[in-house]
Amino acid sequence: MNRRHMSIAVVITATTSLLLTACGGGGGDSKDNDKIAGAGAAEAAATPTLATASPSNSADRPKITFPADVKEVFEGWSTGDAVKDALLADVQGAQQASDYAIAEGNADEAALSYYYRGDALATTSKWVQSSFVDKGITITGTIRYFDPRVSVTDDTSGSVRYCSDESEAFSKVRKTGKVNKTPVNDDSYVLYNVKVEKSDQGVWQTTDGLSDRGNEVCTP
Repeated sequence: MNRRHMSIAVVITATTSLLLTACGGGGGDSKDNDKIAGAGAAEAAATPTLATASPSNSADRPKITFPADVKEVFEGWSTGDAVKDALLADVQGAQQASDYAIAEGNADEAALSYYYRGDALATTSKWVQSSFVDKGITITGTIRYFDPRVSVTDDTSGSVRYCSDESEAFSKVRKTGKVNKTPVNDDSYVLYNVKVEKSDQGVWQTTDGLSDRGNEVCTP
């Protein structure tokens, strides 16, 4: 996906480097890095499967239903440990919330404020508006999120490192439906590190992170 996408939009600079013109790699900068302090080494999750992590608390989570042409696959997002799986479920939720806001063309999507807080929330919303809504761009295709490695620092903080495969995802002009397809290369894969903090309602909200497109940790 030659659109630089990540769930931690707080790292976006004034150049909005997370947005490129299409998904799948190629075009624009061949590699660009975005940072937020805080996401460090993490413990490996279970061997990748198609299982989806499930939250262990009772907070009412927003329902996210993507358009028919958008699919997200989360491989290995379950460890068998209740606390880690709850944390992973909310990081997954944050990733889906930002993608859903793009798909819906709504920078004020309620799911964003559920899974993000502080500067991360404000910048994510601004990024969705300026990089997608204002430009009339959305997403299409399949994004695969895999190899999550989770670390629980204490009762209210932790971090996750994971990868995305955007080789089958692309940007699309909302008005015309034109899909911007580009060749698959190393830039089709992105490494993410995210930092989370647990809210009073028991939600592991995204507060910080970094991404690195084309990182060898995630490339085939």
